[in-house]
Amino acid sequence: MTAGAARTLEVGLVLYRDCQTAMVHGITDLFAIATFFSREHGGPALRVSHWQMNECGDFHRTFDTDPGKPGRPDVLVVPGRLTGPAGIEEARPYARWLLDRHAHGVTLAASCGGSFILAATGLLAGRAATTHWQFAEDFRSRFPDVRMDPDRMVIDDGDIVTAGGLMAWTDLGMRIVDRLLGPAVTIETGKFLLIDPSGREQKHYSSFAPRLTHGDEAILKVQHWLQERAGRPTSITDMADQARLEERTFLRRFKTATGMKPTEYVQHLRIGKARELLEFTKRPIDQVAWTVGYEDAASFRRVFNRIVGLSPGEYRNRFAANVAA
Repeated sequence: MTAGAARTLEVGLVLYRDCQTAMVHGITDLFAIATFFSREHGGPALRVSHWQMNECGDFHRTFDTDPGKPGRPDVLVVPGRLTGPAGIEEARPYARWLLDRHAHGVTLAASCGGSFILAATGLLAGRAATTHWQFAEDFRSRFPDVRMDPDRMVIDDGDIVTAGGLMAWTDLGMRIVDRLLGPAVTIETGKFLLIDPSGREQKHYSSFAPRLTHGDEAILKVQHWLQERAGRPTSITDMADQARLEERTFLRRFKTATGMKPTEYVQHLRIGKARELLEFTKRPIDQVAWTVGYEDAASFRRVFNRIVGLSPGEYRNRFAANVAA
């Protein structure tokens, strides 16, 4: 997949029930724009095709920018959909076909909930992948052998590329353009579409969604108590007392139920409150830090940057609402 190849390179989109039409049409247009700039430089074109499964279970092109020409896709892309990821049975025939295409050298890619269909191939086992941050827990429960990283916008793992949220198809499209047509065409395409070719991560946008359906009533009681306390100081002893558990037992059960250590959990709660204050108030950052339980503003900035991927000031500049105070 090099930019210097003279032949036409094909990107196929795999269509299924209720898949995200905004992505299908938008990324088709993105590739058409990239083709324009590539041809200006004497480079290859991108042939874009849409593939659907018929009643017999066979896949065929239903749209093709170079109709009638022979060849196969170099990349196949699975969109997400607004109604949520495909179930196991629905994904199975698509996964079988994608697995066969991959065996013949096709690179596979997916955006948002489309990653569930890629995971159903088994190709992601032991590898890193991303999906929409709201689907991350469902993904982990269905595919525990995949290293799910919902903070990332795009994870390019060579022969498989996954992208995060609903609009991450723009980032995925730019990554595919970069791989097939090269950086010069990517930059020109990004300028034309007003898309930043790099620098976005999903964790800039996602909110903390704690696990609350784990069934451990003692730990759930502590979670509700922590939510009520917001940024007030809290110790492991206090939390264990609330759960009426011995500390070692509490620590083990809390990690099992929530997937986090209690200290990590409290940090995410505090940073969630800090994001709200940065968006909707004009309080100084040091005051925000104090309000959410950090006496040391430098420590707050370090934790905020690690969890969100931006400094508090950068986050406010990007996401603040117009408020009076």
